[in-house]
Formats: sequence, structure tokens, C-alpha cells
Amino acid sequence: MNDLYLARTAHSPEVDFRFSSHELTLTGEAYPENAADFFQPLLSALEGYLRGVDGQEIHINFRLTYFNSAATKMLYSMFELLNETACTSNRVILNWFHDEEDDTILEFGEGVHDDFSALDFRPVAVDLATA
Repeated sequence: MNDLYLARTAHSPEVDFRFSSHELTLTGEAYPENAADFFQPLLSALEGYLRGVDGQEIHINFRLTYFNSAATKMLYSMFELLNETACTSNRVILNWFHDEEDDTILEFGEGVHDDFSALDFRPVAVDLATA
């Protein structure tokens, strides 16, 4: 499986899926004009990767500072795939980076943890002004 990298734009996050080292990172903001068009290739790549791994520890680094409702729906599809693999064959660690001053992103992450309990949720407070 080839790694996948997409540079950040004004409306879409940086995507750094290093399948070769089992580390997937999303950074920035996610409010693309068409969330399905942006996220569907990512979900397809993730599905292909997950079909080929077993007994691995997968690290997800979630560093989004903003995402709209359309992106949220697609992110939930991603979390569902990760939760399924965590229930069956792999350990998934979800590093949830949030600004130490922003409770909204943290609360969303806690909701993700409630909905997808097989994910090993690890909140990480950072000062995004200096990060």
C-alpha cells in the first residue's frame, strides 16, 4: 500500500497517511466545497490499507482545529472504519490534539470516544498558537 500525502489548502486539511509505518495524520481545517469528493478517496485508501493489516498498532493523529458538518459526517465514516478494525484485528490509538483553550474540539473528541469506544482515545492539549 502506497503512502498518501495531500498538502493543506485554505479549505482542506493536510493528509499524511503513512500506511507503511501505521501512522495517519490529519492537520488543519476541513470545510471543503464538496466533503464527499474530498474524503471518499481517503476512505477508499483507508479501507484498502485496513484490509491488509492484522495485529498492528495504528496511530491516528487528529490535529483538526475546525471542521464543518459535512466534513464531520465523513470523519465519522473514517472513525467507523477504524473502530471496526479495533474491534477485530488491530489496536487503534487516537491521539486527539486540541488547543488547551478550546473546549469545543476536546468535547467533540470525547463524543467520538463515546461513539467509537474500541478506539484508544488520548486527548493531547497543546498551545496551537505556538505549535
